[in-house]
Amino acid sequence: MKIFRNTGILLLATLACSCQKSPQELVSPNGELGLTVKLSAEGGAGEPVFAINYKGETVVPEVRLGLRTDRQNYADSLKLKAVSEVKAVTDDYVMLTGKRSHCVNHASEQVYSFENPNGGQLDVTIRAYDDGVAIKYSLPEAAEGENIVDELTTYEVPEGANRWMQEYVLGYEGFYPHSTDGRLPGKPEVSNWGYPGLVELKDSVFMLATEANIRRGHTGSYLNNKEDGDRYQVRLFDGQLPVADGWESPWRVLVVGALSDVVESTLVTDVSDPSKLEDTSWIQPGLVSWIYWAYNHGTQDFQKVKEYIDLAADMGWPYDLIDWEWDQMSNGGDLADAVAYAKERGVKPLLWYNSSTAWLGPTPLYRLNKPEDRAKEFEWLNQLGVYGVKIDFFAGDSVSSMNYYIDLLEDAAKHKLMVNFHGAAIPRGWQRTYPNFVSAEAVYGAEWYNNNGVLTHAAAAHNATLPFTRNVIGPMDYTSGTFSDSQHPHITTYAHELALPVLFESALQCMPDRPEVYAALPDSVKQLLSTLPTAWDDTKLLAGYPGKDVVMARRKGDVWYVAGINGTDEPRTLAFSLDALDVEGGKSISWFKDTADGKGFVTEEGQVEAGSANTVDCLPRGGFVAVVK
Repeated sequence: MKIFRNTGILLLATLACSCQKSPQELVSPNGELGLTVKLSAEGGAGEPVFAINYKGETVVPEVRLGLRTDRQNYADSLKLKAVSEVKAVTDDYVMLTGKRSHCVNHASEQVYSFENPNGGQLDVTIRAYDDGVAIKYSLPEAAEGENIVDELTTYEVPEGANRWMQEYVLGYEGFYPHSTDGRLPGKPEVSNWGYPGLVELKDSVFMLATEANIRRGHTGSYLNNKEDGDRYQVRLFDGQLPVADGWESPWRVLVVGALSDVVESTLVTDVSDPSKLEDTSWIQPGLVSWIYWAYNHGTQDFQKVKEYIDLAADMGWPYDLIDWEWDQMSNGGDLADAVAYAKERGVKPLLWYNSSTAWLGPTPLYRLNKPEDRAKEFEWLNQLGVYGVKIDFFAGDSVSSMNYYIDLLEDAAKHKLMVNFHGAAIPRGWQRTYPNFVSAEAVYGAEWYNNNGVLTHAAAAHNATLPFTRNVIGPMDYTSGTFSDSQHPHITTYAHELALPVLFESALQCMPDRPEVYAALPDSVKQLLSTLPTAWDDTKLLAGYPGKDVVMARRKGDVWYVAGINGTDEPRTLAFSLDALDVEGGKSISWFKDTADGKGFVTEEGQVEAGSANTVDCLPRGGFVAVVK
C-alpha cells in the first residue's frame, strides 16, 4: 500500500486495528483499499479532503468534504478536533430478495471531528470497505431551527476517464451514455446527474457513486459537475434541510474495484438499517403476468384481465398485476370479480395505485395520501384478497417524498402488502430495512416501447449497461422478456430477451408479453420461464463491459442460471469461464441460444467441463441463457 506523506496530512489517533499500515491511512480489512485524510491548507485549518488508493495506486485524486447551514460554515477553515480509534465493522445479515441471500462485508471505520472558527462541530464517519468507501455526516450540536443549505461532498475523477451517467430527471428513466469529458453527448449544457454514476478510474478499476440509508427527514441528492466536468458535487434535492441536535446524513457510497466487485457489491444494503419487520414469511418473490405493455388501457376490460390471470395460472406464475384504471373495469365484471377469478385459478392479484403527488391523470386517485385513507384502503385490500401494490407517479426526491415512501412501506407492512414503486426514486437500501419493498422502476425499461421509437435501436447497448449501473444498487422493474412488439418494435433477438429476467434482478419480475406469445414458445422455454427464480442466493459477473456485452450468473439453491447479451450491432463472441461458480465437472448444462434469424431458440444439452473456457457466438443484439444443475 502506497503511503502518502504530503504536507498537511492529518496525524490520526492511535489505530486499534493491526491491518492499518500507517497512522496516516485508513485501510480496508483486506488491505487493498486505503484513504488518506488531510486539510487542504497548511497551518492546521482548511477544507477536509481525502484521496482513495486501490492496490497501491491513487485512483480517486480527491474527495472533498463539508456542509453549510444557514448559521454555520462546516466546509472551510476547519480544524481537526479529534479522531476516533479504528473500529472494525462486520455486516452479516440475510436478505429475502436481491442478488445475494446471505450478505457479509467488512470495513474499518473512523470518526473525524472537525471544528469551525465559531466552535461548531462537524463529525464525519468514514468506512473503508473491502469494496468501497462510505461517508456519513453528523451535527452533534445543531441549533434549533438550523437548516443545511449546501453539501460540499465532491468526487474528483481522473481527466478523460470513461463514465456512464444518467441525466438527473425525476423518475430516473434515462439512458447511461458513455462520456469521457463529463458532458452529455448532444446536450453539453446538462450538468445534473442521477445516481448511480459509473466511472472507469483507470484500466479495469471502476467506481460507482450513489447514496444509501435514506431515513425519515432526509432529502435525496444528485451530482453536479457544472464548474468542472471531472468534479462531481453532491447537491441536495431540497434547498433547505431542517436539522436538529444529533442529525445524521444518509451514507454517501463509492463502490470501488473491478467490474465484478461493482456488480456483486451489496454495499448499499450493508450500510442501511436492518429490517424493521419481525414477520416476513408473507413476502414471497415471484413472476407476474402484466397487462399494460400490450394493452395500455386493458385493465378497463374484465375479459382481458381474465386472459392475464389465465396466463399466470397456465405458466405457473404466482402473481397477476391489475394495472391502472381498474376502478373503471367493465365488460362483464369489476375488480371484485377479477380478484375472485384470480383466487379460483390459484393466482395472487397485485393492484396499481396513483401516488397522487405528481401526474394526476390515471385513476384511482387520492386513496393513499392520508394515513386514515391508507389504513382504510389497505384493510379493504386485505379483505378483498390482494397481496401487493404498485404505486406510481411520485414527485421526486424531496423530504416530503421520502417520508411518503416510508409511510407507504410501513403501513403496507402492517397489512402484509408487498410494494413496487413506479415513476419513483432509485433504491437506496430500503430493500433491507423494509423487506416488503420488492421492486422499483427508476429505469428506462421495456414500457417505453409503448411511448416512442427510441428504445428500438438503443435497447441492446442500454441493456448491456444496466447490470453495471442501475441494477447494482437494487431491484429494477424493467418488465423484461418481450418477444413480440408493442406499439414500437424491438430488434433484440429472442435469446437476448430471454436473458433479461436473469440479468435484471427484481423480486417481482413482471412478464409483459401477450398470453398467446408465451403459449407459442417451445416447451423448454416455457418450462424455464415457469420456474425462473426472482430472488437469488448469489450473483457472479463472468464477463462484460458497459454497453458492449455482459455475462452474469445467478444461483438459486444448487442451480446456476447464466445469461449473456450482446449490446452491439455486430456479431460478437462472448467468452467466459464457469470457474468462479465452483461447479463440478460432469454437471448438466442446458443452453438456449438464438436461431439464425434471431426469432427462435436453439436448445442444446451438455455437461460442464471443469476449468474449460466457454464461448457463445452471438448475433447482433443477441444473447443466450444456460442452466447448470
